Amino acid sequence: MKKQITIYAGVDKNGQKEPYDHITLKLGEVISIVGHTGSGKTMLISDIEQLSQKDSASGRMIMIDDEIPDYEDRFNPEKKQIAMITQNTKCVSDLGVEEFLRIHAASRNLSDETLIDRVIALANKFTGESVSKNAKVTELSGGQTRALLFADAILIGASPIILVDEIENAGINKTEILKYVKTDNKLVIFATHDPSIVLQTEKRILMKGGAISQVITHTEADKEALEVVLQADRTIKRLQEQIRNGEAINPKENGDSEV
Repeated sequence: MKKQITIYAGVDKNGQKEPYDHITLKLGEVISIVGHTGSGKTMLISDIEQLSQKDSASGRMIMIDDEIPDYEDRFNPEKKQIAMITQNTKCVSDLGVEEFLRIHAASRNLSDETLIDRVIALANKFTGESVSKNAKVTELSGGQTRALLFADAILIGASPIILVDEIENAGINKTEILKYVKTDNKLVIFATHDPSIVLQTEKRILMKGGAISQVITHTEADKEALEVVLQADRTIKRLQEQIRNGEAINPKENGDSEV
């Protein structure tokens, strides 16, 4: 089991060295990567997923437990300990949910008969749209698919490192996911614009011009801001439900459901 990754500085979009030597991220941490569109968030996520060895456009080097990752760590799907969940959830295979999960479990030599049901139960904690084991993967909504991929990465992939690229519009329960991963001793990294995710992470990496500009640690002011953001999110979710159900809009009604 890997315990940490270390990111060694590369270069920004102008070829200038990034303003740090290295940054270490450890299992048990939940990190966000923030910055304007085009600032380099997806490149950093990609560098970590590929365990880049100065062979990407950024020139960064990623170490695992202070060692250079070998070929198996980088390129063998059975050995990779990093799961990537992206905005693109298109599936070309017309498999049922249960068959999809069984194939992945078999590829990892897992034979626990309760595993599939546990993955689906966990996915259903992450989405308000229930996922059925009999549904076709291609029929799932974006939110259902991402929830299933999260649960799959956690329970079947057993990935100690999970990377998530912009899930804010995915139709999943962000608070439930964050609550779960914080108790699961994984390193989870979100590239996101969503303040309700950012303010629930221990640290945020700020990207500017293709470079890591700084690492900001969670503060008391962040905790105060989070309460404001979560209340706004609860209000938005309640209004969405009123609209979907054809109900009369009541913007002043207090809502206490989680986002």
